[in-house]
Amino acid sequence: MGPFEGRSISVVRDLSIDEQLYLYQKTREIKTGLKQGGEVEQYRIKDLDLAVYLMFLEDSTRTKESFRNAARFHRVTVIGFDAGSSSFNKNESLTDTVKMLVGYNQRTVFVLRTTLEGVTRHLESYIGEYARQNGIWVPSFINAGDGRHEHPTQEFLDQYTFLEHLDWRRDSIHLALVGDLFHGRTVHSKVEGLRIYDHVKVDLIAPPDLEMPAQYVEKMNTLGYTVRHFKSIDDYLKTSDKARLWYFTRLQLERMGDKIRDRELDLRKAVTLVPAHAGLLPEGTKLFHPLPQNRLYPEIPEELASTPLNGWDTQSQNGFYTRIALLGMVSGKLGSDFEGKAREQASYEPDFIHEVEIKNISRKEDFKTGIKLLSDGTVIDHIGIGLSIPEIWRLIDLIRRKLDLDYRSSHGVFDNSSASHVKGIISIPGDFSLTDRQIKMLAALSPGCTVNSIRSNRVIRKIRLGVPPRIYNFSEAVCRNENCISRSNWREPVKAEFYRSRDRDTFVCKYCDREHRYREIWESL
Repeated sequence: MGPFEGRSISVVRDLSIDEQLYLYQKTREIKTGLKQGGEVEQYRIKDLDLAVYLMFLEDSTRTKESFRNAARFHRVTVIGFDAGSSSFNKNESLTDTVKMLVGYNQRTVFVLRTTLEGVTRHLESYIGEYARQNGIWVPSFINAGDGRHEHPTQEFLDQYTFLEHLDWRRDSIHLALVGDLFHGRTVHSKVEGLRIYDHVKVDLIAPPDLEMPAQYVEKMNTLGYTVRHFKSIDDYLKTSDKARLWYFTRLQLERMGDKIRDRELDLRKAVTLVPAHAGLLPEGTKLFHPLPQNRLYPEIPEELASTPLNGWDTQSQNGFYTRIALLGMVSGKLGSDFEGKAREQASYEPDFIHEVEIKNISRKEDFKTGIKLLSDGTVIDHIGIGLSIPEIWRLIDLIRRKLDLDYRSSHGVFDNSSASHVKGIISIPGDFSLTDRQIKMLAALSPGCTVNSIRSNRVIRKIRLGVPPRIYNFSEAVCRNENCISRSNWREPVKAEFYRSRDRDTFVCKYCDREHRYREIWESL
């Protein structure tokens, strides 16, 4: 059993940098062997008990066929899944369909392309647990493109192609990304894929309607990339420092709103290379494109296909070789000679509970009109700092319901003596204290609040709750991405779950990676 057996690939970072480099090295060996007639049998899985399901619920040619032929190279069972004749037409969930299919073979790898985002992450967790409970080999799930989220296997073949062109040097890369950077998932995957290089410079060429989403730009800046912005190819060609690697992506019209589609011709003009541009490109420039191009409005003119600028044909062919290597890894055939650093497993320490020093002052200073001063009990203070009064009232109600605070108590919204804003207070008298579970839930609902434990008219303990590392198992928590698999309208057995960003106080959806400000995830606020 290799270190990659049973692994799922939902996003690029599911492979560490060393694991990606291992993938590229194996791809190089396989491609060299096949091109030069060398020995490649040691790379083949050769196991008909392993089934590779091609579940393409969105149209695809290159990705689907390259995976099909990669699986055939391995001499495993290849099964095409026809959504049109499946029980999807009877409103069966995708989860139930996969649960059924996973039991039909001794081992299974699912390759999925979907319009929904975060599907493979959900299936990895849900079906993985189902398989373990039922003694089934834990399947692998490979994301072949989900909505406008990511396309990790395209990124792997792209980086392999760049490395070939750079003679395997990884000291630096200068790359121009051109086209629909907002909807194009292949360019979103570049953010993590480019981490294999020591120094990265990225030029983003797109009009405002198509520019790269802010969350990806912020991530590139956090990673130390040099990022520049240009509104059109014409603007970019005026600069003296132009990239020699250009990566185009088509306009994703099927994912655009009507207002943007109405401006299609103007948008195309900004990101379409024309023959007159060719003479302005730096010597040694290579053009890449994940394909297909629009035959009526190609991003790269057809007359350049027979010139040295053409890098996209080799790029397309490399999809076959990289996917051979990837299937070999997740099946366990490849990986026994891997010696690098494995991917880091996320850890979430309970670092959101902070003890506050208790000052020896009269508790009369804490008295609020309408709140009875407690001799014994618990006071939850500083609820909803920064919110409006109606929002704080709704938050108080949400806290009372989620923490089951059905006790004789007082609560309200009051002025905060140390600032210009207001705050909420819940005061519960008697022999009462919050459980650990209630404290975690309270931190998720109102980070920044304090919990005061009072005994015999003295505050014996005061804690301030910070931003928790995870938010989960809350029916009110909702990912704001309407295309996320966790949304209830998709009728899949998955609940929203969020992880605190390591470099910013934001929450990231476990499934689609959409970043949220804290208040955005609560449907009730």
